[in-house]
Amino acid sequence: MFSASFSHVFTLCAALASLSVGYAAPHIRSANQIPSGPKFVIYTDNTIDGGTVLPPLDQIQGFNVVNLAFLLTSGPADQAAHWAALPAEQRQTLKQQYNAVGISLVVSAFGETEHPTSQDPIKVANDLAQFVLNTDLDGIDIDYEEFELVVQQPGVGEAWVATLTQTLRQQLPQGQFILSHAPVGPWFSPGFCPGGCYLTVDKNVGHLIDWYNIQFYNQSPSPGYEDCETLLNSTPSSLFAIQKSGIDVSKLVIGKPGTDGDVTNGGLIDPATLGTCVQQAVAGGWNAGVMAFQFPHADTTWLSTVRGSSFA
Repeated sequence: MFSASFSHVFTLCAALASLSVGYAAPHIRSANQIPSGPKFVIYTDNTIDGGTVLPPLDQIQGFNVVNLAFLLTSGPADQAAHWAALPAEQRQTLKQQYNAVGISLVVSAFGETEHPTSQDPIKVANDLAQFVLNTDLDGIDIDYEEFELVVQQPGVGEAWVATLTQTLRQQLPQGQFILSHAPVGPWFSPGFCPGGCYLTVDKNVGHLIDWYNIQFYNQSPSPGYEDCETLLNSTPSSLFAIQKSGIDVSKLVIGKPGTDGDVTNGGLIDPATLGTCVQQAVAGGWNAGVMAFQFPHADTTWLSTVRGSSFA
């Protein structure tokens, strides 16, 4: 996933802001909201008009997870930085309001602008976890996108992600905090990566990961994922092929862009057609849910069309 408004100046300011958050006085956290059943995840990276940080509730009805993008090793950027900059009391109030209607608030780490593997995964994980704890969030989403490294240095990225995940779980216990990952679809394709990519990650630490927000986009011309057949069945990294590779199908959340403006290399399926794909997937035994990148291009109307009556 890409950050449309990312800038070095903003990141520097955000990093300074994160330091102040990191040394804030401890406060009592309310219990976290962790969804059961299908996950309907909306990312928010672009600044929302009107000065609000979170997507308005009446515009994201049906979603049960909001992922604030992105938290970098240098500090929060974009929507993650806007959230961190809010007064603690306001963050706590918002968390209570959104949790009360079944919506979890999560920060998404890394994204396509960050290549963190050169850094100590234990330190990175501890810093990420501290941000979650200090800023009243329900968990963290790992959007790791070191595409060249996983091909050129077999096993290095996989081991780094595994250590990161294990360390995060030490700080953010399972059942108390959300820990999702957002890999691209081909990283579940056998033979795509010499080190196995997310087939290896899942084998080693999959039991620590709540679900995968799989990016079934930015992969044109092949596998594309631009129709139901390539999304669900006909490619080595289609939904049911991933299941056949041994990944728990209940963790495979279908991720799609809201519009062409939310992708750099294809994968868009219009909501009505995507709804037919979802219906087919449910008929095939899948019900993990849907992820959208990003608000406001994906909203209540988008999700209602995609869901249809499949999850009634």
